[in-house]
Amino acid sequence: MKRVLLFALVLGGCGRGPATAVADSAGARLEAAAETAGIVPDPNAPLQGSWARDTDRVCVVGTGKTARVGVSVDYGEDQACAGSGTVERSGDALKLAFGACKFDARFDGDRIVFPAEVPEACESLCTGRASLAALTVDRLSESRSEAGTLRSTKGKLLCGN
Repeated sequence: MKRVLLFALVLGGCGRGPATAVADSAGARLEAAAETAGIVPDPNAPLQGSWARDTDRVCVVGTGKTARVGVSVDYGEDQACAGSGTVERSGDALKLAFGACKFDARFDGDRIVFPAEVPEACESLCTGRASLAALTVDRLSESRSEAGTLRSTKGKLLCGN
């Protein structure tokens, strides 16, 4: 009798896949719910839009692999940075180029983070003690038209045509 029961259990397990598929696992459903609720940033979120934190501003216009980017830092009293250039995205990695000022930054879906150290060539974009180093901005809008309105402290459009 024990052999028959053991044989039935072994045979019952043959040919059946896992009870749940990976995409329908509890962990996958939890991750999807967290992204939908905005708790976990979507790494595939579009980069285009307006970004800000305090007086730091970034604009991105374009949805292709390479887009226009502008940056403005304004600490008042001739302490500012401003520049226009390009950004190339590869997953969460960003390659920014403002003329000779070139560096990599990170994008997590909700924020853009510049590195703690930027090349010396980036100093030409700034006055006083202002710097682009460690600039961190959060998404304000995905609007192309809103991003195109960002201006430097001197009134120059940074992402506009």
